[in-house]
Amino acid sequence: MKSFLIILVAFLFTILTYAQPKRAITFNDLLSFGRVSDPQISPDGKTVAFVVTLQLKEENKSISSIYLANVSGGDVRQLTNAKDVSNSPRWMPDGKNIAFISTRDSTSQIWTISAYSGLARKVSQIATEATGLVVSPDGKWFAFSSDVFPDCSDEDCNTKRLEAAGKSKVKAKIFTTLPYRVWNSWKDGKRSHLFVMPSIGGKAIDLTPGEYDTPPIDLGGNWDYAFSPDSREIAFTRNPDTLVAISTNNEIYIVPVTGGTPKNISNNPANDSQPLYSPNGKYIAYRMMRRAGFEADRRELVLYERASGRLVNLTETFDYSINDVVWSPDSKLLFFNADDKGNVSIFGVTIADRKITAILDKGFNTSLQLTPDGKTMVITKESIKMPTELFRIDTDGKNLKQITFINSEKVSQLEMNSLENFWFYGAEGTRVQGFLLKPPFFSADNKYPLIFLVHGGPQGQWGDDFHYRWNAQMFASRGYVVVMINPRGSIGYGQQFTDEISKDWGGKVYEDLMNGLDYLLRTSSFIDGNRMAAAGASYGGYMMNWILGHTDRFKCIVSHDGIFNPASAYGTTEELWFNEWEFGGTPYKNPELYKKWSPMEFAQNFKTPTLVIHGQQDFRLDVSEGFQLFTALQRQGVKSKMLYFPDEFHFVAKPLNSELWYKTVLDWIDENTR
Repeated sequence: MKSFLIILVAFLFTILTYAQPKRAITFNDLLSFGRVSDPQISPDGKTVAFVVTLQLKEENKSISSIYLANVSGGDVRQLTNAKDVSNSPRWMPDGKNIAFISTRDSTSQIWTISAYSGLARKVSQIATEATGLVVSPDGKWFAFSSDVFPDCSDEDCNTKRLEAAGKSKVKAKIFTTLPYRVWNSWKDGKRSHLFVMPSIGGKAIDLTPGEYDTPPIDLGGNWDYAFSPDSREIAFTRNPDTLVAISTNNEIYIVPVTGGTPKNISNNPANDSQPLYSPNGKYIAYRMMRRAGFEADRRELVLYERASGRLVNLTETFDYSINDVVWSPDSKLLFFNADDKGNVSIFGVTIADRKITAILDKGFNTSLQLTPDGKTMVITKESIKMPTELFRIDTDGKNLKQITFINSEKVSQLEMNSLENFWFYGAEGTRVQGFLLKPPFFSADNKYPLIFLVHGGPQGQWGDDFHYRWNAQMFASRGYVVVMINPRGSIGYGQQFTDEISKDWGGKVYEDLMNGLDYLLRTSSFIDGNRMAAAGASYGGYMMNWILGHTDRFKCIVSHDGIFNPASAYGTTEELWFNEWEFGGTPYKNPELYKKWSPMEFAQNFKTPTLVIHGQQDFRLDVSEGFQLFTALQRQGVKSKMLYFPDEFHFVAKPLNSELWYKTVLDWIDENTR
């Protein structure tokens, strides 16, 4: 009777839980989701280790833990649970232990942990800390990267330099070359170097001494170094040029695991990245671009034949850009994914005849991993209404199955619609794709205000993914139709489509966006064209600034981290190659395009109420761009507000800051469209 009552109570609880009416998503919901990443399959192919990152609102930080799941589905258990960061799980060859990176002892170091008992052991104790862990196939070596002072020859020197800097009351900086800061941190004379150390602990060997960075400062891959199958050699990526701020010349090198003079195997003036040895040791696969100075050129999949040095291009006729790559165990084919019309699709290519076959062409499919028998792939998968989870699929594209449900219970309580896609004719009659998300509890009988989002990059794409910084469900949650268009410059539509934004930032892309909006207003009677807002960040922020000077059709605008004055943006960014490619040179030698596509030149036309957002630590697009925009709006007497984050960079990462961001943005749109 007691057992029966327990079962009955549990049954009634389940019924009541799922009988509750659904509701719109809130920021607390968004924050509560576990962010799944980095699946790694065990040597026996039965278990996958992965990372779940949680946002702690009250502590205003994030933590991450390592979990284990059965590849076949079913049991999921947490392996690490310290209140810190534990990530980069990498199986040891014995299948019993996992190496990982953790800050559980205050600094980022290498640890190992038993997959069964959960007992952990610290392996490294490096003053400059360790990241980017890779385990050699024989299990004898760990490879990792660390930011060191290149003129220091040993660990003791680095330790003393760090201690002296920490104790000094003078915080001035002296630098003599570019870049002096990158993304959101100052270089302070340090370089990122590749190290190896025995997996049992001991002295680390610097494999890349000198004034070079591995990983490179930018444009690397999801991995930037890899061991050969015999564990005797490492392939890695670095930029050999003196002035890397204007160079995309990342090259692939090889070096013995015991150290020596690196050998350049790619010898290509454009960007090469993501080296990966074939299991049989015959090849190194890597991604290659063709055009120097262009960071968004098509990434092609190339093989370097180790015996002869011959290069074989496997995807020369494939018009999409390669992302992740994984070898089959028999070394006869490679699997990869690529941006594809709002999806990230999975493909396979054979070595013998270079035949490319679509494996999974719907949805956002990333982090590819193969079981040792080559029959099953584990991937991360997400959609506009599902945060990332782990899935498995046969390598022939059959039997797709979800194997983790980290967020399923929380998602089941929310009313979230699916993404709808549409096509229209943009500039010069080119077909362009867009996406529409209806608000929760949508009724075709009602009229809804609209939020028009423009993506960054500009070489990026909107698609069927669950974006945390610009979450479409959050924008729809207050009763808005959300529209996202992939105009000229977007990826996933062929390289020519991507190319057609460069040196034309306010041209065809602006026409694409306005044509798409006009198309929806003609065909969607539920959209209220008199109550529209526009918002965007990075290039999307630039487009908001451009829209300000070219149309008054929106009731309000949100401009986040966007270029206002291209000439001043050039002088304050760390990534000069981008601006020089996109605007045809420097503003000193070729000022015409900087002036032609400058939103500042049209500031006299600004009328639309605008919220400006920028972070002090944004070194990609300096905070001065946001200040200049706000000044121009105020000087013109335009209703405007600025949200300034002294502790954020190009993205708003801290939980409490993110909460303020969403509230301020949505309140601003409500205030001006209702």
